[in-house]
Amino acid sequence: MRTKLASIAVSFFMGVVGVSTAPLSYAQDTGSTATGAAQAASMTKEQKKAARKQARAKKNAELKKLEDAGYNPARANDPNYPQDLQNAQKKAGIGAGASQ
Repeated sequence: MRTKLASIAVSFFMGVVGVSTAPLSYAQDTGSTATGAAQAASMTKEQKKAARKQARAKKNAELKKLEDAGYNPARANDPNYPQDLQNAQKKAGIGAGASQ
């Protein structure tokens, strides 16, 4: 009985530890992989900064195209939100809205 109780305790402990060591998931993860993580680890600080700057410029250019196509991201509580964005994506030829 004592070994069964010890076995249950160990199983419970391993379950708790296993849950607490699970990798974190981020909402805007863009599909980073192990090779992407290894590549990022091998990059110098200047290379990381340049990559962030380039990514920011790309996002800003895409937002500018959407705004030129009629999308207004500053409108709070927009009742037509997803449709407005999709229409702007189709008009600008960007993202998922362009393929539909």
